[in-house]
Amino acid sequence: MKPVDRIDYAAPQDRPRRSGPDGAKVLVFFVVNVEEWGIERPMPRQVLPAPTNLPVVPDLANWAWHEYGMRVGFWRLLKACEARGIRPTLSINGNVCNAYPAVAQAAHEAGWEFMGHGFKQVPTHQIEDQRAMVRETVETIARFTGKPPVGWLGPGLTQTLETTDILAGHGIRYCADYVVDDVPVPVRTAHDPIWSMPYSVELNDIPMIMVQHHRAAELQERTMAQLNRLLDEAQTEGCKVMGLAVHPYISGVPHRIGVLEATLDAIASRPGAVFAQGRDILEWWEAA
Repeated sequence: MKPVDRIDYAAPQDRPRRSGPDGAKVLVFFVVNVEEWGIERPMPRQVLPAPTNLPVVPDLANWAWHEYGMRVGFWRLLKACEARGIRPTLSINGNVCNAYPAVAQAAHEAGWEFMGHGFKQVPTHQIEDQRAMVRETVETIARFTGKPPVGWLGPGLTQTLETTDILAGHGIRYCADYVVDDVPVPVRTAHDPIWSMPYSVELNDIPMIMVQHHRAAELQERTMAQLNRLLDEAQTEGCKVMGLAVHPYISGVPHRIGVLEATLDAIASRPGAVFAQGRDILEWWEAA
């Protein structure tokens, strides 16, 4: 099915008003993305274009850019969250559990939710056997954490027209690839429906910092502008969800981590805004 065949159209004024848990007006779906980049492939992102702009393999410079995030940047993000009592959702390539077990174990011990993010950081449409990839991701996370993931975010938000059916067939109950609304909406599949989870392609340090080349301060300015408007709308339209996504190799570097910390503090200072994991948002929404 095409996406328009999976999701019914509904305007905010046409749906029931749902009250947030414990009076929350906006649930902040804060996502930290951790990935495995294989040196044998072109890098998923580039901070330093190769001379003459032709992709090179092996791309040591951009591999190392990401590797810094896993070695150092992640631990800054972990400390920032622990200091504020925030437990994000971890969007994780399944093989990170094997390739970077210290990272996965620290997140697990801190109570972060594990959300499937492919097995390695390879676009979904380049995977020859999607079913095997999804199954391996779900099983690896289940072995590592003791329970399978209920959420999914495709690498680079990539899908084919059959991906959603495959996810539902492997027990996934929400998917963050459908960035179409400020609340979860049902998505039809060949199995039971799953829910979209409001992620963000704009409150996201990849497009904001690395693609649009904004200064780091844009993260806080844009996040708070969105949060303030959603809080206002929630007064009449009911509780909303705001996605915020960061990556260790971008927001975990020394010259940006302070902006992220200030952003998290600013969010926490707004009455009605509550940090919530995807699993908790899903359970609240289904109950409501």
